[in-house]
Amino acid sequence: MNRKPALGQVSDFDIRLLRLFRTVAECGGFSAAEGVLGISRSAISLQMGDLEKRLGIRLCQRGRAGFALTDEGREVLRANQTLLAALEDFRSEVNLLHRQLRGELNIGIINNLVTLPKMRITQALRALAKQGPDVRINIGMMTPNDIETGLMDGQLHAGVVPLIQPLSGLDYLPLYDERSQLYCSREHPLFSRPDDALTEADLASADAVAPGYRLPPQAQALQQRLKPIATASDREGIAFLILTGRYIGYLPEHFAASWVTQGLMRPLLPAACHYDAPLALAVRKGRRANLVLEKFLQELSNIYD
Repeated sequence: MNRKPALGQVSDFDIRLLRLFRTVAECGGFSAAEGVLGISRSAISLQMGDLEKRLGIRLCQRGRAGFALTDEGREVLRANQTLLAALEDFRSEVNLLHRQLRGELNIGIINNLVTLPKMRITQALRALAKQGPDVRINIGMMTPNDIETGLMDGQLHAGVVPLIQPLSGLDYLPLYDERSQLYCSREHPLFSRPDDALTEADLASADAVAPGYRLPPQAQALQQRLKPIATASDREGIAFLILTGRYIGYLPEHFAASWVTQGLMRPLLPAACHYDAPLALAVRKGRRANLVLEKFLQELSNIYD
């Protein structure tokens, strides 16, 4: 039986439970956390109950009404994040003493980048994994806002974001430009119309899907020429709506390539209806020394040399 630690003391077991609590909170419930933690919902429930007993606090409500953190649970989560970030800082400083790559690298990435032909992030991660087999790499697919927040509060070490509105508290390493074009699906009335028979008026009158994320100025100008009657929070959502055959919308060229190859999508007026969005790797300014992160940045920079 695990004994409750003395007041002011935190055991290794407590830290494991606190990590589990953070994952459950980030996933929004026990069921969603099963795949991330690799254990059953009942095991998660037992460990959460154990943590609540050890803390003497009810952390969350669960049941038919769904999962929700209590007020105390939200406070514990904030303290938990501070504790785990401090532990990672400690581990990084010990790494510097040993000059060995150990610990974690937490990266936030916007979705649908894996199909980019320039696999610089993948190459740098491959090199890092080869030199530091004990390094644990954690990747989260996130919105640009969530990535920036994670970097500023120390939950993330690095993040890949569109370089549209740089924050003063972050440093940016440019990666590549991502070209997006306007697409329709095979079921859309414009699909069979050749480009020389299409006009911008045709596009302006078609139902379109608008992105729910930040765009560079050129993209905003192009988007304003369309008639958005639907929105999507990310590029995958835009693809879903385009494939219904009702909407047109902008997608990254590399992301749409497989559907174009299969004849399920086509670009519309590609010479005029396209824009380039710069992507960059962001890290926090004034960050504490972290051998794992610095090695990853070095590998990423070497790819450009």
